[in-house]
Amino acid sequence: MADRSDVIAFYDERMLAHEPDANVSFLPGRLDKRIREILTGLNVPWKYPEHPGRLTAIRSLLETDPIPGLRIEPGAPATRELLARGHIQLYLDDILKLRGRSAWLDLDTTAVSPGSVDAAIVAAGTAALATEAVVKRRCESAFAIVRPPGHHAEPARARGFCLFNNVAVAAAHARTALGCQRVMIVDWDAHHGNGTQSIFWSDPDVLFFDIHRASPFYPGSGRMDDIGSGAGEGTTVNVPLPGGAGDQAYLKAFQELLVPAADWFRPDLILISAGFDPHWHDLALNVSHDCFSAMTGILQAVARRHCEGRLVFVLEGGYNLDSLSRGVRTVLEVLAGGTPAEPGIRGVAEVEEAIAYHIEAFIPPAGGPDPEGPAG
Repeated sequence: MADRSDVIAFYDERMLAHEPDANVSFLPGRLDKRIREILTGLNVPWKYPEHPGRLTAIRSLLETDPIPGLRIEPGAPATRELLARGHIQLYLDDILKLRGRSAWLDLDTTAVSPGSVDAAIVAAGTAALATEAVVKRRCESAFAIVRPPGHHAEPARARGFCLFNNVAVAAAHARTALGCQRVMIVDWDAHHGNGTQSIFWSDPDVLFFDIHRASPFYPGSGRMDDIGSGAGEGTTVNVPLPGGAGDQAYLKAFQELLVPAADWFRPDLILISAGFDPHWHDLALNVSHDCFSAMTGILQAVARRHCEGRLVFVLEGGYNLDSLSRGVRTVLEVLAGGTPAEPGIRGVAEVEEAIAYHIEAFIPPAGGPDPEGPAG
């Protein structure tokens, strides 16, 4: 085990107030009518997948299985000025008007409940707070355990359960207010971070690396030849994967593409859009907890080489509560000094033990008698 490191997880119960319910009355309009038609056509009960239990499951596991060196601190709401670093003013006007109301915002079923806007403001502010803690050296690394997620939110549009782009707000805050010149964002969520890509598409000082399940999987963006434009050409790196891709694909991309890209870019800070829906329990891809551990170790080594270990994780997706909570804990264990796992190794020692126990019944040792075959 490595030396224990100081790491802070930021968690705030105000984010539990985001709780859209498809059974309540939403604001009337064409969008609400169309959503109702879609839900009726499913012919099965539908519940909003991005629910408060995602955060409480994580907090519960961290309480029952604590990590030495981990501190848990509350979050903080974002100011309007902070939100405007990722979104246009007219969009902020529209979202802030929805405080205390229920409404559908997008045909991909992005919705708000009366407490959602304030919860989203805390989520974005908490991502920025975690970034401040790392840049100001209160800790080497931090994890913003936030919801609603953010990486699908575009400058002027809510999408994919996301209202504000938490990681983009944090990155812009780091550059605008915290003195960081070059920020690297790594998105390992199963879904492409279309919003983050859009916000930094032409920005040469933000390197956006996204590994995800390829189109037509939601949201359908993130082609390999999407590399940015203008001054930002080459600072968007997409790695689209087929369904079922797992540990070997993720680690090969990290070791042979992400690491060289980071060495070329030399970031002052690394932010991770950490979704845990690549885990096989979420059925999109086939990534293990050991792989999340190994990827965290790779990122930690890159951060220590280029930016004094400055590493901030911001929660995105992950909807199976067991794999989500265990995934977050796995990352935090490595950040706090645990040894990164080696995917593909788990269970091998047990198999070797079983082979040694059984094999002589089927293959004789060199120079020994042939084993007797089955009777009959």
